[in-house]
Amino acid sequence: MENKNAKLKNYRQIMAEGKNNLFVYGSLREPEIFKSVSGFGFTLKRSKVDGETLFAQAALLPHYRKVSPDNVYFYAVVGEKSRIEGFVIYDVPDAAMAEIDKYEGKRYDRETVKVNTADGLVSAEAYLVTHESMRKHFGDRFHVNLIHELWLRKRIEKFIKKRTRPGERTADAELDRRTERELLATTERDLVISHYNADAVSDYYLARELNKPRPSIKHLYDYEQAQPFIKNYLKLVVKHTLLNQFEEQIRVRYRFELDRMEVSDRYFKRSISVLAALQMINANSEVVKLIVQDSSKVMPPDKGKYDLFNYVKYAVRAADSIFDRRLARSCLERLRSNLHPGLMPLGAEVELSNLGYKAIASQQKSQNAVDSVYDGFKYFHDFGLDVLSWKLGGYIDDHSGSIDRKRRQGFLELAPGRLNVTRELSRAATADPWVLNQLINEIVTFYDVSPHSLHLSFQLRKNQIGNQKLLPLGFVKCLFVLGGGLEQKNTGRLWISRMGSNEITQNEYGEELFFARTSKRQWYMGDDEIADKPPSQATTYIQQYKFIRLKKNTNYEPMILCLKGLQLAYNPSDYLTVEQLRYSKRLREQYRELKNWAVEPSKINPVVIGRFVNAVQKGLINEGHHRPVHELHYIDWALNTIDVQLKMFNEQIKMTEQ
Repeated sequence: MENKNAKLKNYRQIMAEGKNNLFVYGSLREPEIFKSVSGFGFTLKRSKVDGETLFAQAALLPHYRKVSPDNVYFYAVVGEKSRIEGFVIYDVPDAAMAEIDKYEGKRYDRETVKVNTADGLVSAEAYLVTHESMRKHFGDRFHVNLIHELWLRKRIEKFIKKRTRPGERTADAELDRRTERELLATTERDLVISHYNADAVSDYYLARELNKPRPSIKHLYDYEQAQPFIKNYLKLVVKHTLLNQFEEQIRVRYRFELDRMEVSDRYFKRSISVLAALQMINANSEVVKLIVQDSSKVMPPDKGKYDLFNYVKYAVRAADSIFDRRLARSCLERLRSNLHPGLMPLGAEVELSNLGYKAIASQQKSQNAVDSVYDGFKYFHDFGLDVLSWKLGGYIDDHSGSIDRKRRQGFLELAPGRLNVTRELSRAATADPWVLNQLINEIVTFYDVSPHSLHLSFQLRKNQIGNQKLLPLGFVKCLFVLGGGLEQKNTGRLWISRMGSNEITQNEYGEELFFARTSKRQWYMGDDEIADKPPSQATTYIQQYKFIRLKKNTNYEPMILCLKGLQLAYNPSDYLTVEQLRYSKRLREQYRELKNWAVEPSKINPVVIGRFVNAVQKGLINEGHHRPVHELHYIDWALNTIDVQLKMFNEQIKMTEQ
């Protein structure tokens, strides 16, 4: 009873003190830290508020941005077009504020600000800093957009120095460390993403994540089934390491040039540098081929003496010798002069396979299909290629939806911007149709694997979600003509190969057509421990079109612009799902007609073509909220290309019918 009376007395004393609303955006967002500093907890539920727990509410501080140049503390500095997510904690007593003042220290100034909440504008205290104060303590470092990642990388380098040949300052020791870094790339990537916009990574967490066994291929030398493929995989290892090293040098040497071409944090930060590296590697294919061949001569894989580390190290050294600064600068200048950025985030998944649609293990067995080069990429993970290909979003897709088995056989799938396969994290590759087309073609050229299919992704706007509608059958036919693998049979007749060969038909839960699907994507790994959800901008919805045939040396720019314009003007929904076909007789009839048409195509009505092109035009002209974003001559070029392709199809059909 005495204890209860004491608590009641303490609560009345607190209530008699002055009260303050406090906006928190850094370490004080953690309830444990806030309580240890102020003596109070806080909650987002009003029902849990008591004498020791204060009420808090999600809030946004406009016209400020959050930076962390020392990767330890967060600072709020003026940024007219920015905003900071945090919490406003209500009725913080003066005594508690005095303790918080001590905790925050001299670098912050406590100021009164207006923050946005679900209940409207709220006046609150906030600990802010000035640009002058930041410059005094950190120079100009707090201006760098990627400062969080840069500081984390320095700490990773420090950790690797302690683990790999500690104390040695020789060139060979540094080469070993760079090789170790190359083999830890996925871990580094995940660390950066998982702590994006969050508190600094602790040394304990860093050590736990990085102190893992070095990947090895020694076990494969005694594995008879793997013997025929080891040499081919090692060539891919060397080539990927060269690409990664080129990309890293481009990012280090030309950060200023890259910053001028990167438009937003919403996009994959390496798209331009990866594209430039791919162009450099592909332009020097003969030199790269000699290096790959030489690695096998210097370190014969049949001896079993050399491990994965040795081949990666060889490639790291070779990359230093062939990297050409003039060529790198020339590539970047060419990229910058050809940019056509839009507003819609875009992405692509490139599927490669020497077996085509037979790449799936079940199809291989039933049709006795054999991939004599990579065995359906069965040993992709054994050779660390999931790590080495992370800048291209490398992944083996067996169309099962499962990622449990390491040794999966299927398609080699590349998706620049895919950040983490396990957690399905990805960012849009770009907002530029030209850049996306270049990435697609350079990836196809980089791999000595047959191209199979292309998936194009377009981010939905908020007002589009839940308001999608089915494409008319005529529009679907137009899209199949433009990208569905229009080919000529031995008889001379045309057909739509992607659909005619049932490559995009699935029967697992009932027959359906994998033409287009809407799905949810995230680019942020760490949840907000208070609100138990990621930042609102981290989750997006995309419409992915899966019907497109992938070919070498094909310009997909008109197709990208076509689908973008169509999505903006028409907002297409899924097409065609099991549920749609099950409950709609009209769709079942359309589907039968579509299947027959794909095998024996007939002309598309010119009126339908006109409506289709007009819909694309409407979307592109209004992309910037009732105004065009691309230059009009660029839009006109795309529309003319689409129109000509469709009319040429009709002419071809007419000729084959005569």
